[in-house]
Amino acid sequence: MLAVYRLMLLDTASMYFRAFFGVPDSLRAPDGTPVNAVRGLMDFITRLVTEYEPSHLACCWDNDWRPQWRVDLLPSYKAHRVAVEVPEGSDVEETPDPLAVQVPVIADVLRALGIAVVGADGYEADDVIGTLATNAGMPVDIVTGDRDLFQLVDDAARVRVLYIARGVGRHERVDAAYVREKYAVGPDQYADFATLRGDTSDGLPGVAGIGDKTAATLLGRFGHLDALIAAAADGTGDLAPLQRRRIIDSAAYLAVAPRVVAVVRDVDLGTPNLRLPGSPADEEAFDALVERWGLSSSAHRLCDALAAIR
Repeated sequence: MLAVYRLMLLDTASMYFRAFFGVPDSLRAPDGTPVNAVRGLMDFITRLVTEYEPSHLACCWDNDWRPQWRVDLLPSYKAHRVAVEVPEGSDVEETPDPLAVQVPVIADVLRALGIAVVGADGYEADDVIGTLATNAGMPVDIVTGDRDLFQLVDDAARVRVLYIARGVGRHERVDAAYVREKYAVGPDQYADFATLRGDTSDGLPGVAGIGDKTAATLLGRFGHLDALIAAAADGTGDLAPLQRRRIIDSAAYLAVAPRVVAVVRDVDLGTPNLRLPGSPADEEAFDALVERWGLSSSAHRLCDALAAIR
């Protein structure tokens, strides 16, 4: 048994999207159903568990990938990714059909293995990750391809990001020094930085004319967004006239965007058991899934990795 506790939090959708697009779609179940995302995710978990030997692990889930409360604040939030609008419900995200059919299989496999799948209605996986990381009481590795989670990096609390934008096999370990070197801001300023510069992938317009460099310079001078907004409003802080005008003109956006960008850290998740299992929790169900979907090689590698660290 491991003597040191470490929690690994997986941004599950980020990983299975990456598996789907990165693993050949020639991987099929006996009935012809594509299983490249299923097998790819299993292999990703095997690699990460083998390298980092976490004692605890959670597959964090998007119960709501576009929460209505965020849309109410900023209607453009992820709007370009909506495939079907559901009035007073959860919009359907644009997902390739060959991936959509695999998501329930992924959930079934994780359940049979006994790996915790944690989500919360009305919240994204990012918020689940933020809550678990903030309250972990042990070192935390967050596995994601989403830079928004850099705001959770905290050297003192031993929270870092394993950033998989270039692939799981080429991931980068993101600590406070990485964030400062890459963006010239600290992790505690990253949400304000993202708010100012915007992010087209999330439908955040940002402040017109303010990109990475200007956002970092302004935050270096004022510390945080609220101080910058106050300086623009009262004419203090030696802001250039054009910068001041841009901040004032974006007042409506800046009044709501920080709440949209900020990861929630106090979601009620109950008390999920995050202890990483050494073997499948339901071997009969797991074996049936492995046979039905043709997962044998990936399943064997993952089970061997789980057994090796317990």
